[in-house]
Amino acid sequence: MAHVQRMSTLLLKTLRDDPADAETASHKLLVRAGYVRRSSAGVWTWLPLGKKVLDNVARVVREEMDAIGGQEVLLPALLPKEPYEASGRWTEYGAELFRLTDRKGAEYLLGPTHEEIFTLTVKDQCTSYKDLPVILYQIQTKYRDEARPRAGVLRGREFQMKDAYSFDTTDEGLAESYRLHREAYGRIFARLGLDHRVVSAVSGAMGGSASEEFLAPATAGEDTFAYCPGCDYAANTEAVTARIAPADPAAHGPVEELDTPDTPTIGTLAAHLGVPASATLKNLLVKVDGEITAIGVPGDREVDLGKLGEHLAPAVVELVTAEDFTGRPDLVRGYVGPQGLGIRYLADPRVAPGTAWITGANKQGTHARNVVCGRDFTVDRYLDVVVVEPGDPCPRCGTGLEVGRAIEIGHIFQLGTKYTDAFGLDVLGPQGKPVRVTMGSYGIGISRAVAALAEQTHDAAGLCWPREVAPADVHVVAAGKAAQTELALDLAAKLGAAGVRVLVDDRAGVSPGVKFTDAELIGVPQILVVGRGAVNGLVELKDRRTGAREELPLGQAVERLTALL
Repeated sequence: MAHVQRMSTLLLKTLRDDPADAETASHKLLVRAGYVRRSSAGVWTWLPLGKKVLDNVARVVREEMDAIGGQEVLLPALLPKEPYEASGRWTEYGAELFRLTDRKGAEYLLGPTHEEIFTLTVKDQCTSYKDLPVILYQIQTKYRDEARPRAGVLRGREFQMKDAYSFDTTDEGLAESYRLHREAYGRIFARLGLDHRVVSAVSGAMGGSASEEFLAPATAGEDTFAYCPGCDYAANTEAVTARIAPADPAAHGPVEELDTPDTPTIGTLAAHLGVPASATLKNLLVKVDGEITAIGVPGDREVDLGKLGEHLAPAVVELVTAEDFTGRPDLVRGYVGPQGLGIRYLADPRVAPGTAWITGANKQGTHARNVVCGRDFTVDRYLDVVVVEPGDPCPRCGTGLEVGRAIEIGHIFQLGTKYTDAFGLDVLGPQGKPVRVTMGSYGIGISRAVAALAEQTHDAAGLCWPREVAPADVHVVAAGKAAQTELALDLAAKLGAAGVRVLVDDRAGVSPGVKFTDAELIGVPQILVVGRGAVNGLVELKDRRTGAREELPLGQAVERLTALL
């Protein structure tokens, strides 16, 4: 027997108008349909219908995690400072970390993620290689002090997340745990009805080596990803690499200084010399943990600061300010060049050995031509840092890439020994000697998945949930007088007894038009209308997602819906 929820007693208030601060479809519709309400900036209350959807997502995740041998635990959200100091993340997380002090002066944090605590849990419980491998997971509230929480539950300061961790004694074991999670994630997102892509990613502050993201394409997404129409290559734009062949430095003449007054920008320089911006070298100055560093990229490209930050994590990357030039005659604002520059120089691979550029001459009003990489300056480290653009060559096959926006719904890492080194997690190996444990980390945004589904499946009338996550299987609408309401409640009871989850609109004094509008807005997969035709023994069944309608004899409605569902 399934639950029958009567709207006459349901804590639900739908809204006709969008919230004033809402920008994305999921934000607008989840509020209007009565699924969530804002508590404070980036913090949300999940109302009864929303909690059902959230729990349904969590149920699917649990079932698939259990199927690969995962064991569910629940760790505290209030965590001591010391483990995060040991891993370095007490400071690495910076302003995103919620820090607090108890009445005795001890420092704590609200957990943004739990690698440290999982590692310590396994250290406490596992002493031999016979105890491993083990996969532990939890579904829990996480906390991050977002500077600009936005898009409703999509980017909040408090959110629901599933985080899982694998513990193995060999790299081969870690690879197998990673494979199990990768395949489980595919099944989870397929069951949820999420269109998704698996893309290469960078690990950033999480550490580790292999890293992939699961992205749900959506215009509201904050992630950008590149994909190749010619092969199966796909990557977060922060992980896209460029393949550039070195050139012959002997093909270029000597360095030539050019008088270029009032040309501190690439645009003014290219116009003054009559050359394309791509012939110039842009040198962006940033501070990496306070140290001024130059980043060289072709003049027609922009530096992706997010990409740069991911590559240099956990270092803090900031743009220089006017004050940073004070007392630095070697840094000529607007005319910086890499030749003879006495600071660390990073460059995009497009600044390849043997390539020649027009760039700053480190003199006011002066640039230089034929400045050759490898001859006139050297690169301390190459990093893919330019903003990826449509048409950039695929690193795998060379076809022009396409770029799209998406919501990150999952991320998997092969962490290796980053955290087991920090906490000395060893077990006794088969040879009787200590073996260092290696880890994987696997996250799914539970509340983000709800928002991603709303973004991908809604239409002009409202939400359109896939059955697996919908708050009910069928929405029975009593459209008429008391007789129709009585019939609707009887049908709802029979459907519930047959195992169908039912939401029945039995509200008195509410017009049929309002009930129909609310049914479309709420988005249950099947809508069963008990209206004027019921006196003649007929009801109408509508598929919320396709709009298909059919009339059914009243006596066949239960059988038809149970067969359909």
